[in-house]
Amino acid sequence: MKRQAGTAIRSSEGEAPRGTELLAEMRKGSEPSRQGGMSPSGQRDSTLKIAIVDESPIRAAILEDGLREAGFTLVERIAETRNLLARVYAMDPDVILIDLESPSRDELEQMFQVSRAVKRPIAMFVDQSDTASIQASVDAGVSAYIVGNLQKDRIKTILDLCISRFNAFARLQGELDQAKDALQERKVIDRAKGVLMKAKKLSEEDAYALLRKTAMNENKKIAEIAQSVLTAAELFK
Repeated sequence: MKRQAGTAIRSSEGEAPRGTELLAEMRKGSEPSRQGGMSPSGQRDSTLKIAIVDESPIRAAILEDGLREAGFTLVERIAETRNLLARVYAMDPDVILIDLESPSRDELEQMFQVSRAVKRPIAMFVDQSDTASIQASVDAGVSAYIVGNLQKDRIKTILDLCISRFNAFARLQGELDQAKDALQERKVIDRAKGVLMKAKKLSEEDAYALLRKTAMNENKKIAEIAQSVLTAAELFK
């Protein structure tokens, strides 16, 4: 599956687009959903839970201060990166901010592993980087990869950007998944029509009508009936 698109920002750039609405289905398929970001009335939701991964208490304080000044109160720090994935799962945050300052390749890869494993908006802060690391962050699903000096007054803008990009990718991924499912169902239905046409000497139109009628009678999807036909055909080979 194509990983979600990220972005690299250098400290000289202007503010990024705003956006703090988390997908309601962000946790579908894993954990129960927690609403976050902007409420329907447009007010910021202070219940958004944010994890800061940072071994430096001084740099972590910059992130924490920036978040609290922006109105986010549920901010927790993970000070140790050993068994990081387990710690993230235990905390169960809505958004993850990772500050690495000057990371080694091994440290970057560990963080990318976290990004690939959790379905959350993730922003990474580094003081310096290269093209390969930026591309690797995008491939790993990092929503925002920020290169440059860590500044408190930029935290809110970066968080908005991170969540907006995560939401945009999630919508696109959902549409892609739906298209793939529809294509797969069509293939199953076409194969089932072929089985019925051969077994019952039906036309293609009549074979499809039989599938549709059976699906209506059994209150099932046509694709489910088609799969049953294929399964039965395999048994009687």
